[in-house]
Amino acid sequence: MAGSLSPASFANKPITFGTDGWRGVIAADFTFERVMLVAPLAAKALEQIYGDKTPTRTIIVGYDRRFLSAEFAQATAESVKAAGYDVMLSECYAPTPAFSWAAKQHNALGALVITASHNPAAYSGLKVKGGFGGSVPPEVTKKIEVMLQEPPQSTNGSTTASITTFNPWTSYCDALKAKVDLAAIKEAIATGRLTVFADVMHGAAASGLEQILGLPIREINSEADPLFEGGAPEPLPRYLSKMFDQIKTYRQQSPEGLSVGLVFDGDSDRIAAVDGQGNFLSSQILIPILIHHLATQRGFTGEIVKTISGSNLIPLVAKLHNLPVHETPIGYKYIADRMLEAQVFLGGEESGGIGYGTHIPERDALLSALYVLEAVVQSGLDLSDQYRQLQTQTGFTAAYDRIDLPLASMDVRSRLLEQLQTQPLKEIAGVAVTDCLAIDGYKFQLADQSWLLIRFSGTEPVLRLYSEAATLDRVHEILAWAKDWAEK
Repeated sequence: MAGSLSPASFANKPITFGTDGWRGVIAADFTFERVMLVAPLAAKALEQIYGDKTPTRTIIVGYDRRFLSAEFAQATAESVKAAGYDVMLSECYAPTPAFSWAAKQHNALGALVITASHNPAAYSGLKVKGGFGGSVPPEVTKKIEVMLQEPPQSTNGSTTASITTFNPWTSYCDALKAKVDLAAIKEAIATGRLTVFADVMHGAAASGLEQILGLPIREINSEADPLFEGGAPEPLPRYLSKMFDQIKTYRQQSPEGLSVGLVFDGDSDRIAAVDGQGNFLSSQILIPILIHHLATQRGFTGEIVKTISGSNLIPLVAKLHNLPVHETPIGYKYIADRMLEAQVFLGGEESGGIGYGTHIPERDALLSALYVLEAVVQSGLDLSDQYRQLQTQTGFTAAYDRIDLPLASMDVRSRLLEQLQTQPLKEIAGVAVTDCLAIDGYKFQLADQSWLLIRFSGTEPVLRLYSEAATLDRVHEILAWAKDWAEK
């Protein structure tokens, strides 16, 4: 066991970029030496692809609250400056979307953000953002990976490049304030009609809502904790015991008035919520609420973009407002690509990333939080009551869950994949399959309006199973069927 975790094995691990950046274990494969190798190559790739259309040679450098994030950001800035690029280095932690916003606002080539998002404490990472304000397409990260295989080149020794520092919160918060009825939200909080809880999970959203609102809220896990209390800064129920307890206690003491809990991941680009009774609400519930609110109260128009794992309620609510729907593979980069080529109202994924065509092509949890608060204040209804109203209007009731199933080996993965390709499933958990969508794994629509999505990890023997059905019991029945099918 010790041999498999040796420093040499990490050092020899290739630097590869996933759907949203490069991540690795701190001091093992994510080291200062490697960060200072990658960062100037990322700047060079951004220049080669976007330089002709960008008036500056500026790179934004930002970071989250993880262990050594500020130090990694400083090393990133110095290595990028040494390669001849001007650097705007953040003077403090901030949400990843704030750095995407800064890249667009300052006409930069892009942004390099030190963050491992929702990963456990041992990890750090590097996200690459384009000057347009969102994650770069695969052609950029592939170019970085190719450069890493080439012989290292000496820096140009430029003495004109500079590092300046800036506060990323100021302009970002001003931009978000302008997008909501801030006065109505503040009045509801100040008069006690609305109580706001926010679990920032020791991450980069800390202080964000209070900076925007100019009012104190009940922020949970505000302090920095590089160990994340032994968990991970991911907006999932198993990490939210403090939030559940505080809201339920508050409801017992103050049964009148509205309350809402907002949950942010480590770098504040993903969101979940908790209703006034202490029930967890994933983005599968928030996205339909936000579509309805923004269409009716703000007159937003355009395309709704959802990933293949998104709830069937999303297109039904879109239909209420005569909005077109575009479906993509899983991964926010696919939504962001669509936001750059079409008029998009909202793009959202089941894991909590939601973005808006009136903002930047980037998921943004703080903006989503403000829209959620606005929806509660303007409707006067608890989030779950709003959701039930949409279920009634559409005639569609559903529950959702997912599981990750470890497989014995990659050979088992290959066998199951071949089986799906050559022996398509005709029936699942006793109900006929009516359709199959194969843009990302295999999504089977069933005759009872439920569905099952089977996806394979590309790098490890893991099967990802997703399902939506009329009841949670039926969801678990479908997932159990899929687990038995995979393990035969």
